[in-house]
Amino acid sequence: MTSWQQTRQIAHSKFSARLLEAIAIGLVLLAASAMVAKNYQPHAEIQLLNVSYDPTRELYRELNPRFLDRYEKETGQQVVVRQSHGGSSRQARAVIDGEQSADVVTLGLRSDVEGLHKRGLVHDGWGSRLPNNSQPYYSTIVFVVRRGNPFGIHDWPDLVRLPSLEIITPDPKSSGNGKLAALAAWGAIVSRGGSEAEARVFLKALYDHTSFLEAGARGAATAFAVEKLGDVHLTWENEALREVAESKGDLELVYPKVSILAEPVVAWVDANVVKHKTEVPARAYLEFLFTDTAQEIIARNGYRPYKPEILK
Repeated sequence: MTSWQQTRQIAHSKFSARLLEAIAIGLVLLAASAMVAKNYQPHAEIQLLNVSYDPTRELYRELNPRFLDRYEKETGQQVVVRQSHGGSSRQARAVIDGEQSADVVTLGLRSDVEGLHKRGLVHDGWGSRLPNNSQPYYSTIVFVVRRGNPFGIHDWPDLVRLPSLEIITPDPKSSGNGKLAALAAWGAIVSRGGSEAEARVFLKALYDHTSFLEAGARGAATAFAVEKLGDVHLTWENEALREVAESKGDLELVYPKVSILAEPVVAWVDANVVKHKTEVPARAYLEFLFTDTAQEIIARNGYRPYKPEILK
């Protein structure tokens, strides 16, 4: 081999080594860039799960888009809110058991959120973290009857006056509506001078007039308004207003002379928002419920907003 050929071979070997080195560096940089691109999402979508009680479907269907638009304008972040509905106490149990990994709960009873607190899912002092003791709205228990009120139902004693009358109400073990209806019935006796023994007798008579108990408020509403079972439905005021409005005159609303003040409450679930890294949007979501915009939507959906000027 001539000296010229040797020189050319050495040069070629050096060039090949540099080329391979450059290719290797390029592949490393390309892989690093791909990893950065995968991890960098400038406006990553945030998901919140709102575990709510049974008849709030229509309410949050209207509230959620208003919150999402507001939050994106204020923060530049996109949020998706998923909903879960069922009997309030059953929903609380699903969160406790880990079946529902709720970021926020909007439940019908304070005792249901206290159940989460006792198990360490919600922090101490949760009720004071939001305005009005974390109660964005109120409600009460009323009656819905068939057109013309054929059984003449005007107050609680009328529910047990006739043996043939059938009552539709949810199960107190799983439903906030069911618990509140039972408590309202009890209160209707003791608030008028009756004894606790008389209240127990009245409750037994009331449940003797129920042939079945649905797990939640919406199931009971469907049984009464759609399947046309029963003669009177004991339900949330907002649910009654919806039923009557959709019945085209077939149903009527009756306010008993005494009833119970229903106080639904809301909270973010501390254990879950830490895990999901969603505490900031979860808190903003619940704070939104106390704004004038949300309070007006709440009122239009048959709930009693906590702000007196909007309640008017």
